[in-house]
Amino acid sequence: MVGRRRQREQEAADALAALGNRTRLRIFKLLVRAGREGANIGAIQRVLGIPATTLGHHLGTLAKAGLVDQERRSREVVCTANYRAVSEILDYVREECCAGLDSGAASEAA
Repeated sequence: MVGRRRQREQEAADALAALGNRTRLRIFKLLVRAGREGANIGAIQRVLGIPATTLGHHLGTLAKAGLVDQERRSREVVCTANYRAVSEILDYVREECCAGLDSGAASEAA
């Protein structure tokens, strides 16, 4: 149980760190707004005005954090927000960060 709790904590930390960069946050917001169909890399680049190499770097970071999925469709790569991962992070924040503090939790938080 403690191992799973630490794993969830690390996953949340990784995801929140990935979103802590303004460019990555802009990319992620665009993908959330794009819905389940997502957006291809060219469209993301045009809308946000990001050079291809910079966009590739940031998409890689978001994908590694589990926030973005990439899928090849014909001759293009389509990116989508991973809504399940986002839901899990929000659940984690609600469960772990918004709960009251008891004496056992105080020692674990340190």
